[in-house]
Amino acid sequence: MTIAEILKTTRTIAVVGLSSKPMRPSNGVSAYMQRAGYRIIPVNPNEQQVLGEKSYARLEDVPEKIDCVNVFRRPQFVPAIVESAIRIGAKSLWLQEGVIHADAAERARQAGLSVVMDKCILKEHRKLLRA
Repeated sequence: MTIAEILKTTRTIAVVGLSSKPMRPSNGVSAYMQRAGYRIIPVNPNEQQVLGEKSYARLEDVPEKIDCVNVFRRPQFVPAIVESAIRIGAKSLWLQEGVIHADAAERARQAGLSVVMDKCILKEHRKLLRA
């Protein structure tokens, strides 16, 4: 799937590492995506609620279907997140700018997920769907 196809077919985005701090990139990007009509589900064991949504400790704890797993964590955490994304049946994995893990990305692709790595979902959305 192309980036445009991922953005057009995705409805629910689980954001791993979403912070309630407004100055954090994860918060600003997720708030934008929420305003653009996406359902944002925070996945962060240190948060109770972010952007008006209940936060979950792990992807496996989210009780609804996730289309895209958007990752705001350091690269060393990506392999475990990929395994969780595969387990819950996510359709795509989005690794934000600076989040690069080629082996984990390949593992996700082998499991059938569409993968975007080292790109900002907000910038791509603006470029492709707001043009």
